Amino acid sequence: MAPPGSVTAGAEMDARPPSADPLEELELRPPLEAVFRCYGFDFREYALSSLRRRVRHLMRDEGLSTISALQDRILHDPKALPRLVNGLSVSVTSMYRDPGFFRAFRQQVVPLLRTYPLVRIWHAGCSTGEEVYAMAVLLEEEGLYDRCQIYATDMNEGALQKAKSGAFPLAIMREHTSRYLAAGGRRSFSEYYTVRDRAAAFHSRLRRNVVFAQHNLVTDGSFNEFNAILCRNVLIYFSRPLQERVHRLLYDSLGRLGFLGLGSKETVQFTPFEGRYQTVDAVHKLYRKVG
Repeated sequence: MAPPGSVTAGAEMDARPPSADPLEELELRPPLEAVFRCYGFDFREYALSSLRRRVRHLMRDEGLSTISALQDRILHDPKALPRLVNGLSVSVTSMYRDPGFFRAFRQQVVPLLRTYPLVRIWHAGCSTGEEVYAMAVLLEEEGLYDRCQIYATDMNEGALQKAKSGAFPLAIMREHTSRYLAAGGRRSFSEYYTVRDRAAAFHSRLRRNVVFAQHNLVTDGSFNEFNAILCRNVLIYFSRPLQERVHRLLYDSLGRLGFLGLGSKETVQFTPFEGRYQTVDAVHKLYRKVG
């Protein structure tokens, strides 16, 4: 599968130029409409600035010079769908990104989760799964993993397949190890994976209680009640109306007194649900449903 600070909520939640080129928006609308009508993937309310970059990259990768040529490919080449979805969706993630968030979760949320006989956690928009494994490691170290059921979902099937494999480039493990320690890790990080073909393959026990499944935050509904939901660095790519719709989905999916974790540039402030959450950690964007 982004942060707020001392800037206004509008800047936090809607990080894009306030005035988009209306002609460009008109030009982008037909291929996005085609993707939705032909395949059911809805990018129509994604933030225009982010879409603009991804469409340009997609056209370059597909060897296309015009938006109309892209639309033609969408309409007449179903085999191109996986490439199109990969190109338009956001699959940017990292293990222990924002280490302070994981430290705060360990210190402020885990003690309360211990009071439940079964803990359900939803990683919404999990991308290629790095944060799923980071959370599985944290829960194992806290002696809570065996009581947890983790649901890791994303709209991008290609990203989910990578997440299911549990294998990540060995070259970035040093950086991940540094973040793991900054996040309060208690062991040698290498205990959690084996080296295979220049990749770090995380132990299968960390997937034992994880369900990887396709779910689209834009078009799909709630599918369970959760004690904690992590939807980090996803909302910043959505338009304001879509952010509010997804906030509704997250709110409806949380059990009473459940915890919501957002990215560092995201917030529940200035949303219709602001008064229904208690702030657990304002810096690391942890909230608890109280209303």
